Amino acid sequence: MHEPGFWWRKAGLASALLSPLAAVYGAVAARRMTRSGARAGLPVICIGNFTLGGAGKTPTAIAVARLLREGGEQAVFLTRGYGGNASGPKPVDAETDSAAMVGDEALLLTRVAPTMLARDRVAGASAAKANGAEVIVMDDGLQNASLAKDFTLAVIDGRRGIGNGCVFPAGPLRAPLAAQLARIDALLVVGDGDAARDVADAARTRRLPVWHGRLVPDAHAVANLKTRPVLAFAGIGNPDKFFTTVAEAGLSLAVTQAFADHHRYTAEDAADLVMRAEHNGWALITTEKDHARMTGDPALAALAQRAHVLPVTMRIDEMTELKTALRKALGR
Repeated sequence: MHEPGFWWRKAGLASALLSPLAAVYGAVAARRMTRSGARAGLPVICIGNFTLGGAGKTPTAIAVARLLREGGEQAVFLTRGYGGNASGPKPVDAETDSAAMVGDEALLLTRVAPTMLARDRVAGASAAKANGAEVIVMDDGLQNASLAKDFTLAVIDGRRGIGNGCVFPAGPLRAPLAAQLARIDALLVVGDGDAARDVADAARTRRLPVWHGRLVPDAHAVANLKTRPVLAFAGIGNPDKFFTTVAEAGLSLAVTQAFADHHRYTAEDAADLVMRAEHNGWALITTEKDHARMTGDPALAALAQRAHVLPVTMRIDEMTELKTALRKALGR
């Protein structure tokens, strides 16, 4: 679904009307987060976010897995496969699995490290361990207490923060902020802007480290698109974050097209995007996640072929501090 615009504005009438439902949802979510999770028998690193919608969680998980691999650790991603119909546990196969089966995030993760899909996180961790994992990197799962974590890093967008600060459905928070802050070990603020300032201050009050990151687009991909305007489209948690990255990369952004998170592209979507781009002389550009959802679908072959992908990498300023925290979590 498309997230409501009022989530990201000062709380008003719509939030007030939904506040009774939010109170119930928040109370249940907060209570679930206090449960003691099962131990996996190996270190578990969790990358999560406070809100529904994109904050840079998956690029952060990839950055962490690469750090672990550079340190000689056999890291395995654990994901629930949101957007796919498989329940797992199952190892993700980039060659044979589709986004309809395992979700776009799983396909993206498995390009970097072995990935285990499981709706049941405990069963997934057990399967990952049996497959030779030395450390698990969870992409999402902050609010899921079924599996005990050794280190939890929460990611927050510097431009959007936590929106109106209300719990779903009155706002974008997945659980009350205080309950979530109590379950993390560090906070990563991604991008510029001061919308996350209050959350960062609250984290520091709890003596949690606050780090800073930014999404860096692939220089080669940017260079290939410098010659003409682009039509940027995305169906992710925060499409505006992608559009801002495109513009800040120096590309000529002619028009944008936002779809709902994990949007399943149709033949009509594909035809419309291709026709508009060809008629106006625009190049098409999208995210790696969106492109993963198109791959293997004959009805989307023309769009997948014409759409340029803009890969991004998470760069963290406090990399030394992150490495130290990971070594501590691993008991090294």
